Amino acid sequence: MFVFVNDEKIELEEGSSGIDLAIKLNLTTPEKALAMIIDGTKYDLIKKLNNNDKIQFLSFSERDGKNIYWHTSAHVLAQAVLRLYPNAKPTIGPPIENGFFYDFADLEITDQDLNKIEKEAKKIIAENLKPIRVEFKDKTEAKLAFEKNPYKIALIDKFEEGVISAYKQGEFSDLCRGPHLSAFTKIKAFKLLKMSGAYWRGDSKNEMLTRIYGISFPDKTMLKDYLTFLEEAKKRDHKKIGKELSLYGLLGEAPGMPFFYPKGLYMWDILLEYLRFLLTEKDYIEIKTPIMLKKELWQRSGHWDFYRENMYTSVVEDKEFAIKPMNCPGCMLYYKTEMHSYRKLPLKVSEIGLVHRHEASGALNGLFRVRAFHQDDAHIFMMPNQIKDQIIELLSLVETMYMTLGLSYKLELSTRPKKEKTIGTDEEWERATKGLKDALDEWGHSYVINEGDGAFYGPKIDIHIKDSLNRYWQCATIQLDMSLPEKFDLVYIDSDGSQKRPVMIHRTIIGSVERFLGVLTEHFAGNFPLWLSPLPVRIIAVADRHADYANEICKKTKELKIPCDVDSTNESVSKKIRTAQLLKINYMLTVGDKEVANSTIALRTRDNVVHGEMTLSKFLEKVSIEKIEKSLLSPFMTPKKK
Repeated sequence: MFVFVNDEKIELEEGSSGIDLAIKLNLTTPEKALAMIIDGTKYDLIKKLNNNDKIQFLSFSERDGKNIYWHTSAHVLAQAVLRLYPNAKPTIGPPIENGFFYDFADLEITDQDLNKIEKEAKKIIAENLKPIRVEFKDKTEAKLAFEKNPYKIALIDKFEEGVISAYKQGEFSDLCRGPHLSAFTKIKAFKLLKMSGAYWRGDSKNEMLTRIYGISFPDKTMLKDYLTFLEEAKKRDHKKIGKELSLYGLLGEAPGMPFFYPKGLYMWDILLEYLRFLLTEKDYIEIKTPIMLKKELWQRSGHWDFYRENMYTSVVEDKEFAIKPMNCPGCMLYYKTEMHSYRKLPLKVSEIGLVHRHEASGALNGLFRVRAFHQDDAHIFMMPNQIKDQIIELLSLVETMYMTLGLSYKLELSTRPKKEKTIGTDEEWERATKGLKDALDEWGHSYVINEGDGAFYGPKIDIHIKDSLNRYWQCATIQLDMSLPEKFDLVYIDSDGSQKRPVMIHRTIIGSVERFLGVLTEHFAGNFPLWLSPLPVRIIAVADRHADYANEICKKTKELKIPCDVDSTNESVSKKIRTAQLLKINYMLTVGDKEVANSTIALRTRDNVVHGEMTLSKFLEKVSIEKIEKSLLSPFMTPKKK
């Protein structure tokens, strides 16, 4: 028989499996041929192949490949726990962005027990068990197989109609759709990282479970590199740096609702000032809508039916209100305050609005996952023939913002989900998707198509930024919406005098302002460029007699709108410098008798390089240009060789 791999025709014996094909193609190293896709469906490698099958192998370099690798590893973890703690009850164990976790009921352990569990997991891997897929004829049979585990029974009850399957490895069996690795020899490095508490199904009303996190790789060097990465990420933790630099904080009196301190608010204002400058250049107008609106509005927008559990509500004079979880409906009301002509389109309306969304307490994470945040939304109303040009303009805006901050990015286009789960006609979807694709093609940046991953109301472009640790963060989104203009009966007057429905784009550039500042904190490790730094200059007076000169320098620096302060404490100069370095101040200007006499300063930069004596005018000239140009590199610092 013949099968096809990447359009190459391969001859195989009848009854050959995916494993046989992988061996024939020499895809046997641990990171290759983890599973396969046939006609859009993922399968284990042990599946028998049919004549003319078109096959795609999944490797560890692909997201789907990692998910299969890590989900198999989660099953290894669960098996190890049950060998050591037979009374524990496994619940769920999914792959996550980096690694996997498994939640257990009736398991009381401490961090010290992780090493013992890890050793047992490695023993199981060494046994080279081969996971076997088991399919049940119905829910009754599946429940019988897991009758001693009420959590698995609850999962089975929630399953939709279709095949219910499990994977068996040795004495251990677990519910799973699959696919899995064909053998544990693929797992060359396995490490348990930490444990925490987690509520069953993420609901605080349910019982607390024990969650164990782990990671695995097809190469020991990859594990070593990942652990090094974790150490670096720990140093860059925005919660730690935010506290050390007095930027922001999260207090128990307002869980998930950040406090921004003076330095953090300075950065906030500078970032939004730049964003507003970019938007003004593109003819945006800005609005501000109420934070609380009537229930009827949210029913009209659809949020009440589909997002109610994440919304905060209140009753005022017997009327039910909701605090907005999104800015969109308020902007729809603004659009309807007047009639719009086609001549005035596109209409670009921005709002940096405060929204609130209820997140489970266990999901909160610094500025990355909060309950109150500001979204840099905009809604662009246009005619269908303006879609491509507006998308290109948005991509240009995104690139300008991200490049200024030294952030590279990748693009993803998500297309129509299953037809029965979307609104709009085939023609509208085809036109909207073509508009996005044509814009991306003309823009020229590479992109990935995620088939069927769009929203029910329109296709979208997601932009993922890459930070200095090569982590990706999804911030900007460009979303075509065919729902809200319909729900709010939005119209414009066309050239023939008829009323037409506008096409609308939702877009964010930085997304959540809070989250974006957290990302920047970790990207720069707190070493912010001068234009964004909350305290880029500190003048260090050697003694009290130098304080007046230091204050004079500080005044001149502030006149250039560059924040600075003076350290005239009684500490030693070396201790003052050390304090400034811990605060990650860009420039330390020391002034003593010599500098006062010569009207100069002694410059030391954040990288601990002493540049010596120079005139104040020379220093101010250079840092003034550095600020205006929003430079990422100090004119006094030498770039580090890679």
